[in-house]
Amino acid sequence: MVLPCRVHSSPYRSHPPEHAVIARFQLGGDDLGEPDQWSLVFEAERSMGAAVKAAGVGEVDGNEFGGGEVALFAYGPDADALYRVMEPGLRALPFRPAHVVRARALRAPGRS
Repeated sequence: MVLPCRVHSSPYRSHPPEHAVIARFQLGGDDLGEPDQWSLVFEAERSMGAAVKAAGVGEVDGNEFGGGEVALFAYGPDADALYRVMEPGLRALPFRPAHVVRARALRAPGRS
């Protein structure tokens, strides 16, 4: 699934709009999952972060636990390239159901 997202103008960004890969996984246990699940997520996040950096396609920017799931966030100039590098690590996580969104940035109206 590919969804567009709007880019918020920021004085700190002088580069093209970013794309995103957002992966969500259902966890077992309580609202935040279990400690053994956290370990798997943190290791996958480190591994994917290193692969994304080495490939020069963006950055893995963190995670969010809550509501019985975990979301992983990554950003770069090309969502498809970012996903291709992350895909093996995402598929290796054992949590299901899971889904991934590749979001492409849209330029703000009136901007070139």
